[in-house]
Amino acid sequence: MRYTITEQRGSTRIIKINRPDVHNAINFDYVTELEREIGLCETKEKISAVILTGEGLTSFSAGGDLNNVVKMSPNEAVQCANHVRELLNQIEGLAKPVLAAINGFALGGGCQIALACDLRIASVNAKIGQPEVKIGISPGWGGTQRLSRIVGISKAKELIYTGKIIDANEAHRIRLVNKIVKLNDDEKHQDNPITKNAILLKEKLLRECVSIAESINNSYPMVTKTCKVLINKARDADIDTGLLLEYLAFRFCLNDLINRRANLMEKE
Repeated sequence: MRYTITEQRGSTRIIKINRPDVHNAINFDYVTELEREIGLCETKEKISAVILTGEGLTSFSAGGDLNNVVKMSPNEAVQCANHVRELLNQIEGLAKPVLAAINGFALGGGCQIALACDLRIASVNAKIGQPEVKIGISPGWGGTQRLSRIVGISKAKELIYTGKIIDANEAHRIRLVNKIVKLNDDEKHQDNPITKNAILLKEKLLRECVSIAESINNSYPMVTKTCKVLINKARDADIDTGLLLEYLAFRFCLNDLINRRANLMEKE
């Protein structure tokens, strides 16, 4: 069985977590497969952006597979957590934009995967949270660090301390997600509305993510990569270091622009 399903739309690669029978819970095999897929996305020139989502209609990912975890020794569990952390660092550091298409539940480890992405687009039925405290553990895949950087320390403490699960509107209000996707009345099915509308909503979510990815892809890939590195660095560097890095990047990009314009004029 493959734990990931891939689809190519234009220059955008869609990678789906393929465990819908367990709400796309994350196991070691899935992590290994996704690591390989992200590596391929890094090297293939025809891929300009990546979308991560969940197979099925109910979940992006409900988090780590607890049935799998309880069978591990403490040593194995720590090794697995380290492996996942490395994967999320790989996603965050990918030289191409990564979007999370959040359909349904994104809880615990599922939320932490979304946090490692550049942008998070959610369907109106999304439920997002870090409920680990409710089973007596803390987030272990970057949740305390990335969530606080996105929504602020105070709001991150509230969500993690309480284990509260929030809906798409609240996630958008606190800037955890960039955009909400919902069906308009004229897009909804009246016959068998629950299933058919869920299918339509999932497809609209993916179309919206592809559209955003394409709008990014219309820019210069090297410039997008440079901006991603600079913005990610802003979380760690002091302001003077950040401004120096931005200046050096700007000078490089400006020289490249001037050279391209000069070459174009020569051809004319």
